[in-house]
Amino acid sequence: MDIPRPPCALLVLLLLFFTHVTECMSGGKINFREKEKQILDQILGPGRYDARIRPSGINGTDGPAVVSVNIFVRSISKIDDVTMEYSVQLTFREQWLDERLKFNNLGGRLKYLTLTEANRVWMPDLFFSNEKEGHFHNIIMPNVYIRIFPNGNVLYSIRISLTLSCPMNLKLYPLDKQTCSLRMASYGWTTDDLVFLWKEGDPVQVVKNLHLPRFTLEKFLTDYCNSKTNTGEYSCLKVDLLFKREFSYYLIQIYIPCCMLVIVSWVSFWLDQGAVPARVSLGVTTLLTMATQSSGINASLPPVSYTKAIDVWTGVCLTFVFGALLEFALVNYASRSDMHRENMKKNKKDLGIDPQANIDAASDMMDTDSNTTFAMKPLMRTTTVCHGNDHQMSGRCEVHITPQKNCCRLWMSKFPTRSKRIDVISRITFPLVFALFNLAYWSTYLFRDEDEEK
Repeated sequence: MDIPRPPCALLVLLLLFFTHVTECMSGGKINFREKEKQILDQILGPGRYDARIRPSGINGTDGPAVVSVNIFVRSISKIDDVTMEYSVQLTFREQWLDERLKFNNLGGRLKYLTLTEANRVWMPDLFFSNEKEGHFHNIIMPNVYIRIFPNGNVLYSIRISLTLSCPMNLKLYPLDKQTCSLRMASYGWTTDDLVFLWKEGDPVQVVKNLHLPRFTLEKFLTDYCNSKTNTGEYSCLKVDLLFKREFSYYLIQIYIPCCMLVIVSWVSFWLDQGAVPARVSLGVTTLLTMATQSSGINASLPPVSYTKAIDVWTGVCLTFVFGALLEFALVNYASRSDMHRENMKKNKKDLGIDPQANIDAASDMMDTDSNTTFAMKPLMRTTTVCHGNDHQMSGRCEVHITPQKNCCRLWMSKFPTRSKRIDVISRITFPLVFALFNLAYWSTYLFRDEDEEK
């Protein structure tokens, strides 16, 4: 006997019943990872999305695709004065709208989709125009992700390290400020197809505990730098980082040692003029030390065609040290001249010749018969004192010669030899001139306007 088969509708109802019971037993949860896979296969499947075609413009027009850019500066490892470059590590982000990537967010429960393969979607052809070297970070996994939002927005984020060129003007070194730029531009898409814009709000962020060994980041400015070539106009963004050099390092390592060397060279002015080995060794030692200091400073800087502030300082300090050495040569010559003069006086005294007789003989050689008279101011004041009454024409008069008082001459008369006078004058002149130089130097370079630095 044939057994009657249940109708197909009954089988369908039984299947739905068991499915509902299974979902109830599992708590009614949906496997969102499976849903993500289905959505990715739906929007990025074969024949559905072509990564070679750029997105449409705003509101689906045929205008250029707009890409918003923002960066987060993680660290700045070095700023090299010799090669004129700096190294920076940053997180670089781009965001644009691609309407082909819209999907259902399952009632707001699916916020975004995440990709790790950048070649699956269209990417802007951005490059860093002033880059020298660069690399991505792949420890432990590649530091990159792509987020696709339900409305078609795409967020691309990557961590990169770059070495960028930074042309520097070192005229005020080490009292200078340097501006280093980070330039980003499109390589192949012109402004008719692709436009880069800074993200509204806070396009550039810097880590709070940023520490640089010899610089301080004062501020940063964002700007646009579109470039035109014979193939078209290309969109470009730039951020200028303004660095101020820390002066305390150079004050301790350069300026104070140079001042000390110059002051040490003045010690020879206080040594006896007969201490030739001590004064020569002191002058030569300070001169060689100053020359070594100057060459060491220039070794850490690039060879430039203009004069730097540090060149003016080291050059003047070297001149003062060299001048102190030349001063001893002049003192030694004057000392030997004084000794020769003293020997000549002693010889004349031994021979019975009065030195004043030479002066009288020279005055007798003057032509007294000439009718020409010369009105000459007396070098010494004369005072005439007459004795007797006014009616007597033959009164006796006495002439007293009083020399004019001069502070400098009175003070210099304390030092009878010319060599000693040169030392005394040098003790005052060298420090005074060096103090005036310091006043002019610091007032010139410390209070210079920013416009003049450029």
